[in-house]
Amino acid sequence: MIKIYAPASIGNVGVGFDILGVAIKPIDGTLLGDCISIQSSNSFQLNYHGDFSKQLPKDIKKNVTWQAWNWFNEKTKKKKQISITLEKNMPIGSGLGSSASSIVASVLALNKFYKTKLTKKELIHIMGILEGNISGSIHYDNVAPCYLGGLQIITDDIHHITQKLPIFDNWLWVIAWPGINLSTSIARNILPSKYDKEICIKNNRNLSTFIHALYTQQQELAIRVMIDSIAEPYRIPLIPNFLKIKNEITKLGASTCNISGSGPTLFSICLNVSIANKVKKWLETNYIKNKTGFVHICTVDKLGARKLRI
Repeated sequence: MIKIYAPASIGNVGVGFDILGVAIKPIDGTLLGDCISIQSSNSFQLNYHGDFSKQLPKDIKKNVTWQAWNWFNEKTKKKKQISITLEKNMPIGSGLGSSASSIVASVLALNKFYKTKLTKKELIHIMGILEGNISGSIHYDNVAPCYLGGLQIITDDIHHITQKLPIFDNWLWVIAWPGINLSTSIARNILPSKYDKEICIKNNRNLSTFIHALYTQQQELAIRVMIDSIAEPYRIPLIPNFLKIKNEITKLGASTCNISGSGPTLFSICLNVSIANKVKKWLETNYIKNKTGFVHICTVDKLGARKLRI
């Protein structure tokens, strides 16, 4: 049997709309990500379990794991009868790379099972295509960190689609999903089709400064320029009381408060465990809407997707 785990990820990372993404892992050891298990079978089976398996589409052909299996069938010209189990530990429409987690785990597990020996570039490319089937356009800011780990910048270069960036090891990433879903396509469609030149200049300046600060280890500078001028101003109405929440947790000592991906998950960077715990407790009390919501204190997952011991 093959079992692959693919971690949660934060797209955009505030300043890097559709360009930056980071893989994360809770410090308490929780596997915040999806798992795919594959074994030989006499007939094709796709089984679901996990806390969020009921959120998966009823039509099997709309399931990204089925789409990945179908892609490998067409690629190899062999329709293998296998049993696939998707452990859905990630809420759909959460802003934590839920679809990317399923896609990455599925593609890597199928690549091993079919023995196709695809290159890293080929694997990322098919992951991006499958992600695009959901969001409407190919993008890699979740699949790249989910697959490769760490903080990734999407270069879209012909030879290297993505590159790993340095990151501050002491940063604690507090992530809060309120327990409600937000469609990625709705969150993308609310954005303007054209932007004012000054907004573009400001965003480019902040992104460039952020990357410079990472390489020169200027932590405070990196935090100051983690400003989302491309998506956040337009997505605020989709997240009730966002500005109030941002104000309250920064008063507790949080260094940032941004929307994770398309939302509604929020992420906040804290510089020590004491502050992170205060922010976590406040968000649990004031942002979580139901029993399915959660708050985790995380660090960067530097490994990305990996094989688990059975």
